[in-house]
Amino acid sequence: MTDLSTLEILQEPEIQVITPPGEVHAVFRVNTTRAPQFIDITDTVEGLLQTSRLGSGIAVVTSQHTTASIKVNENEPELLKDMEEFLCGIAPPDSYYRHNDFTVRTINVEEDECPNAHSHCQHLLLNASESIPVMGGRLMLGRWQRIFLVELDRPRARTIVVSFLGTRS
Repeated sequence: MTDLSTLEILQEPEIQVITPPGEVHAVFRVNTTRAPQFIDITDTVEGLLQTSRLGSGIAVVTSQHTTASIKVNENEPELLKDMEEFLCGIAPPDSYYRHNDFTVRTINVEEDECPNAHSHCQHLLLNASESIPVMGGRLMLGRWQRIFLVELDRPRARTIVVSFLGTRS
């Protein structure tokens, strides 16, 4: 099991907005640093919402990856460590998986393929996207709710798409 006691949770990830402000759809990239990792992307989504001028509707936040998820939860450091440990316990990275056995698996294998079946299995418990209501131009998140990109595989750039559906102000 991964030792999460020494990991830095509250770090600032590198986030790059790709689409121009004010679009109905926005794309941004987050550089992750480890797995599992919960990265709070709420401020980025709120900033994109402001430039979209959506008054009421829904913001749909979607990960374009099968080994990185989007979840709404609380940004409390000890809870984030607990959730990371939970994911590692459900699908440990060091277990045997047929997907990781490259003598058996011959489909969808890239030249730089790494063993990552655990991250696909963890993803089964999470979502590729979250839909958040928008009212008065604001995300209607609860007091403690934040939007997270959850890295399940390894450090790399991840792409997130946000679609703003509804009435413009």
